[in-house]
This record gives sequence, C-alpha cells and structure tokens, in this order.
Amino acid sequence: MNPAALKAELRPLIAVTVALMLITAVLYPLAVTGIGQAIFNRQANGSIIRQDGQDIGSSLIGQSFTAPEYFHGRPSAAGSGYDAANSSGSNLGPTSAKLINGVADNPGTADVDESFAGLKQRVAAFREENGLDASAPIPADAVTASASGLDPHVSPATARLQIERVAKARNADAAAIRKLVDDHTESAELGFLGQERVNVLKLNLALDKRFPLAK
Repeated sequence: MNPAALKAELRPLIAVTVALMLITAVLYPLAVTGIGQAIFNRQANGSIIRQDGQDIGSSLIGQSFTAPEYFHGRPSAAGSGYDAANSSGSNLGPTSAKLINGVADNPGTADVDESFAGLKQRVAAFREENGLDASAPIPADAVTASASGLDPHVSPATARLQIERVAKARNADAAAIRKLVDDHTESAELGFLGQERVNVLKLNLALDKRFPLAK
C-alpha cells in the first residue's frame, strides 16, 4: 500500500479514536459531574452531615456508637468497623459454625486476635446491654453485619429495643424517645423498594439536640 493510501486509511481511524476519547473520557464525565453538582449536590459529595460547621459523618456510612446513652448500629465487618476503605462482610453462611458459635482467642498461639463474636455471643450481649429477657427475640440486623459492613441503618424493631436503655442513660421519658424513633423511621423507597429503616447517626444527632447530655 502506498503512503497516500495508508494515510487515507489511518486518518478516519485516528479521528474516530480521538473523538470517542474526548466524548467518553472528557465530555461525558464533565456532563455527569456538572449535572450531579447542580441537581444532586449533597449526594454527589458523599451525603455529608454537618453540625456547627463541622463534617461529622455521612448519612450513607455507619459509625460506631457504644455508649449507653446512644442508639447502637449494626455490627460491622469492615476493617476495625465501618472502615469505608475496607468495605466487606464476614462472608460466612447461615450454617457456618463460626458464625453461630464464634471463635475464642487461642492463648497457645502468638496471635491473640483470633476471636470472633458469633451470633450466640452477640444475641446475649444485645439482651444484656438493653436489659431484655433471656428469651426475648432479637431482630437479625441487631446481631449481623451487612454485606458492605457500612450500613448506617437499623430496623425500627432494633431501635425500639434500645429505647429503655437510652431513656435511662439520659434520664429522659421513654415515650418521648419512642416518638423520636418513630419520627426518624424512613419508609421504603417509592413505597415498595427496601424496608422501613432508621438512620442511627441522624437519630443520635436528634437525640443530643432533644435530650442533651449533662456536661
């Protein structure tokens, strides 16, 4: 093939490649970013929750709450807990003996970080910390991690089981805190996608505002 013919063949190929690169790698990302920032600014920037001018978390990522005066979220298997850079579940199936019974540390090895709280331990701990009867049924989300390990929500049933503990810790009326839980219960998307849920961070922020802790 002579140089002129080769040039004629290559010119449209190069032009199409450059055009597609500009469309897919430049124009499309800019358009999507612009639309996101203009119409869905909060969501596009991580659904960050701010208080007193400070970023305190995202409504999409759970946080660890362990104090008795706060509602507690789901267990997390993401890193050391709710680590957005290490999102994961336990990957243990419902018949797994480890998931059900847990694993205790083995003092005979150099590695003392082998322990794993199973469902039996988590159920017992949840009942104890919330002053529940030994036979009280516990919702699954109260003792199991989500697939991502980052779930910011609990079911309304799990939140309600914690009301008495939170009310006692804050010296507040349990009925008023129950109403706060009801007010922060989100319905299924479009009425049928997903289930009712409570965002733990949002609920705890409302809790601090409505029933501030003594300083």
